[in-house]
Amino acid sequence: MDENRENSNFIYDFVAEDTAPGGRFAGQPVHTRFPPEPNGYLHIGHCKALCIDFGTAEKFGGLCNLRMDDTNPAKEDTEFVEAIQEDIHWLGFDWGGRFFYGSDYFEQTYAMAEGLIRKGLAYVCQLTPEEFSRYRGDISHPAVSPYRDRPIEESLDLFRRMRNGEFPEGKYTLRAKIDLASGNFNMRDPVLYRIRYIEHHRQGTRWCIFPMYDLAHPIQDALEGITHSLCSLEYEDHRPLYNWVIEHCDVPSRPRQIEFARLGINYTVMSKRKLRRLVEEGKVSGWDDPRMPTLCGLRRRGYTPRSIREFCERIGVSKVPSTVDYSFLESCLRDDLNQTARRVMAVIRPLKLIITNYPQGQSETFPVENNPVDPQAGERDVSFSGTLWIESEDFMEEPVKKYNRFFPGNEVRLKGAYVVRCTGCVKDESGAVTAVLCEYDPDTRGGNTPDGRKVRGTVHWVDASNCLDAEVRLYDMLFSDPEPDAPGKDFMECLNPDSLEVLTGCKVERSLEACTPSNRFQFLRLGYFAPDNRDSAPGHLVFNRAVALKDSFKK
Repeated sequence: MDENRENSNFIYDFVAEDTAPGGRFAGQPVHTRFPPEPNGYLHIGHCKALCIDFGTAEKFGGLCNLRMDDTNPAKEDTEFVEAIQEDIHWLGFDWGGRFFYGSDYFEQTYAMAEGLIRKGLAYVCQLTPEEFSRYRGDISHPAVSPYRDRPIEESLDLFRRMRNGEFPEGKYTLRAKIDLASGNFNMRDPVLYRIRYIEHHRQGTRWCIFPMYDLAHPIQDALEGITHSLCSLEYEDHRPLYNWVIEHCDVPSRPRQIEFARLGINYTVMSKRKLRRLVEEGKVSGWDDPRMPTLCGLRRRGYTPRSIREFCERIGVSKVPSTVDYSFLESCLRDDLNQTARRVMAVIRPLKLIITNYPQGQSETFPVENNPVDPQAGERDVSFSGTLWIESEDFMEEPVKKYNRFFPGNEVRLKGAYVVRCTGCVKDESGAVTAVLCEYDPDTRGGNTPDGRKVRGTVHWVDASNCLDAEVRLYDMLFSDPEPDAPGKDFMECLNPDSLEVLTGCKVERSLEACTPSNRFQFLRLGYFAPDNRDSAPGHLVFNRAVALKDSFKK
């Protein structure tokens, strides 16, 4: 893999070392896994882990499993399973038929737990949660368990009766027998199994005891032949326990756990519990609300798979936690769409423009380039008549300094069409401007000025006689506070009341009539937009602004 060393990181370095001659996995294909918990939708933070897991396997020509971590049945649902699969495929990754559930291994995990008891490495404890906390100890004092020396046969009998449902929740737990005085509290005889009377989304009521993640995960990795278990940094202190389980259970392989720092982004939260609360309390329209950091929300807003993968690639892989500015994610999308999005004309706050000397009843078309950075994108014809729509911000009766758009006496270039001179405006009884009046110069077709005169302002427009109505949704940050999740803050009080503005009666060129949710457009001077994949339909076009242009006026 030396040819790709310029794109290396510390995980790739470890993997390369492990698979080299003499390494712990020499001669074996690299095998990773992505183990999401199906209790919510994937968000941009998961995406970093997803890209690392699938990307590492991809880089080294290996395999990556998709495994639903459904060992905790409290909030799990098949809806989330299907959404996770859809998101991963949308990003361009595939698990090649290697799709598993953690619950697939319940029987094997149980058998290995019994094996630990027989080896004298696990015991049934009946400390209450309150006693467990009280006896936990501290740096200077070891933990205590009066049941640590319970006879092996007694622990086996109690564990089997736990499985048979003979005891209430909280009565017993199965604990590993490791080191009650360990400076790593995860090793102070951690709980391996607990009793839970709750229906599992796949197992039903077959099980009433469930393994803890620290037991289940290393066993699942080993059973699947995972070589590198890549996980976020909070599991670094759990690595000794991961290795202890691998060492003392009768598993067929010995995976290596490697940790990396999670992704943090300002102006958002990435706790599934908090995202769920936003949904359940109606602060957003759903998990796919375009203001949410979920992948389905970003997709609906107009983000592309390439922009998100590029974002994950560019922020890199680190051992040091950091927070990335949301504008960097926007920049990655902007860079992608600048190359690929078709340019179209749309007016979101329409004001009528009447060309008073244009021949009545006449219309014509102008060729307009689809993408100036992609010559292969070609051109399209856009209709033009004597009545157009322009942005209301493009007219000022009394212009401010350096204002180069419409005001009485000023010349303006209509994008790709003619140079026109503003002659005045029409107002209603309240004094509000209802139309702008102008005269066109027929010698400037195509926007050229054969006499060489300078025209400083260029505005976009839509033909009022041949356009479509649309709804446009302008999104801003969901939170007004850059750190809504910081200690001492209630993230619900940090919500931005102006995170969504809905505009109706917008005008777009007719070429957008057949657009689909996969299309992305640059509305000239306004930003990049996408048809809403839930609400947009023929006859009722709805566009979401994915990201503004750097120099655009947002609102």
